[in-house]
Parts: sequence; structure tokens; C-alpha cells
Amino acid sequence: MKVITMNTSWYEQELVKEFKTVIAHSFPQVEELLKHCHVKLIESYWGRPRVHFLPYFTIYCPDNLIAAVKAQISILREVAEYAGLVEVVCLNATHLLRDPMSKVKQTDPRLWLELQWLATQEQEHLL
Repeated sequence: MKVITMNTSWYEQELVKEFKTVIAHSFPQVEELLKHCHVKLIESYWGRPRVHFLPYFTIYCPDNLIAAVKAQISILREVAEYAGLVEVVCLNATHLLRDPMSKVKQTDPRLWLELQWLATQEQEHLL
């Protein structure tokens, strides 16, 4: 299985926007957490590019918010299902940036910069 991160396309932007809008209207406490995270649509392919699995959301969280976001995973999955996706994955952005084996900087420089910004922000008031 090969995981390909899609470049920011209209498709990705619309699904992420819909996901965040539903969260904002229905679950304001979860929206507060997501304001400090990066939500990205990922599509995994099996074999040829035309045969693929359903896309899923990945939520990149700073180290001090990962537990709070994971505590809301059932809500996030429910909203993702509403948007036509089947899964939500939470990843620790801080650990990903510090991982010497990570290739994020080379494969997706824009995401790497987003994660750098997330990891350096102050979120103590949310805990």
C-alpha cells in the first residue's frame, strides 16, 4: 500500500472546510482544540493510482494537545463519516518533527512548515 499526500487541491480544501464547519457548529469545544492543529486529507492508493481506498483525515497536533484531541476521536470520526470519509488519525506533530527518520521536510515542505509553526505555539490555556 502506498500513501500519497495530495497537493492542496479544491477537493481537499472543500472536504477539510466542511469537516471544520460541522465541528464548529456542532462541537465548539472540539473546534477550540482544532484551531491549534493542522487537518489534512490523505488518500492511500493500492497498486495503480486509479484503484484507491477512501481518503481519511489526519489531524496533526502539538505534543501538549494530542491527548485532548484523541479524547474527542469518536466525535471526529462521526463528523468525518458525515463528510463521506471513514477514518480520522491523530498524529503528534512535535514527535514527527523530532523523528530523525521522518521525511516530511523532503516530501512535503509546506506541511513541514505548518507543523513547525504548530509545535512552537503556546496552548496552555486549553489544557
